[in-house]
Amino acid sequence: MNFIKKAAAAALVIVLMIPVINGCAKNMGKSLLGKAGGGDKQLTRYDAQFLDLFDTVTSIVGYAGDKESFTAFAQEFHDELEQYHQLYDIYNDYEGINNLKTVNDNAGIAPVKVDQRIIDLLLTAREMDQKTGERMNVAMGSVLSIWHEYRTAGIGDPAHAPLPPMEELKNASRHTDIDKMVIDEEHSTVYLEDEQMSLDVGAIAKGYATEKVCERLEANGFTHALISVGGNVRAIGAKEDGDPWKVGIQNPDMEASEKYIHSVNVVDRSLVTSGSYQRYYTVDGKTYHHIIDPDTLMPSDRYLSVTVLCRDSGIADAMSTALFNMELEEGQALVNSMEATEAMWILPDGTEEYSEGFRSYMEK
Repeated sequence: MNFIKKAAAAALVIVLMIPVINGCAKNMGKSLLGKAGGGDKQLTRYDAQFLDLFDTVTSIVGYAGDKESFTAFAQEFHDELEQYHQLYDIYNDYEGINNLKTVNDNAGIAPVKVDQRIIDLLLTAREMDQKTGERMNVAMGSVLSIWHEYRTAGIGDPAHAPLPPMEELKNASRHTDIDKMVIDEEHSTVYLEDEQMSLDVGAIAKGYATEKVCERLEANGFTHALISVGGNVRAIGAKEDGDPWKVGIQNPDMEASEKYIHSVNVVDRSLVTSGSYQRYYTVDGKTYHHIIDPDTLMPSDRYLSVTVLCRDSGIADAMSTALFNMELEEGQALVNSMEATEAMWILPDGTEEYSEGFRSYMEK
């Protein structure tokens, strides 16, 4: 689940949306108020997009008194997220930054002093791996890089697309022991004891980074925005009128006329979906997606998609991947044991399964 490629130049696009009249503007976050703060001032819905981070499209929706104040909010989000993008990149070097590529490059050589945000991510990832019965292992980089290489080649030349040899995958899997990821919190270092080991944080990094940036903006007073980083959706508060944001769940049947199969009401929560339709290639008429089961070393075939709803976008991101690699009963038991966490599974035959409280968030 590699997710970061060479970044393009930032392209922040602000779109004017539907004007609304609001008599409760004093309740909005300070940067979304702009010059329309208070009374019966007109607020306008804006949309921003940029394409240069985490190898995906980031979209922001919110209400503001003017374009300038919304642009400032969107730019602040972009600049904060860019820092995480560079820190969690496993492909590219950045001047003056020790990132996860630096850690991987020094596997078996020496500990690498890193930013606290890398330490925090890896500690969370290790905790989630333990919580999910080792279904979310960021030390799977050696295996995932093989699939990434073959998937990229297969997309480029579909007629000659091969599968990775199982023997190659098994050899790589011998270098995925997460206990050999040594984190020294006192000295802020990370060391991979196995020289053939590598980290791949694609199962958690986008959601984790999104959550941390949103938490920072919330602390600065922002209260009304809906943010999607490559489909990892995080709501800051509700809409400007107090109604929940409505977020669609992608139909895994990409040829269906209906793009979304359900609409979910979201306030101060995250919605993340992992699906077999997101990144895949085809070999001999069969598709092979990017979510690799650590037990079989092959793409998991249990579900078409798994959607997780909870407060923390990083947890939702990690859980959606882990649940994809778990049997349904085991996954339901785990989700039902977690506070304020819900999930929906779509099975290969289109059947939908839910955790105990998921339906209560669905649009009636």
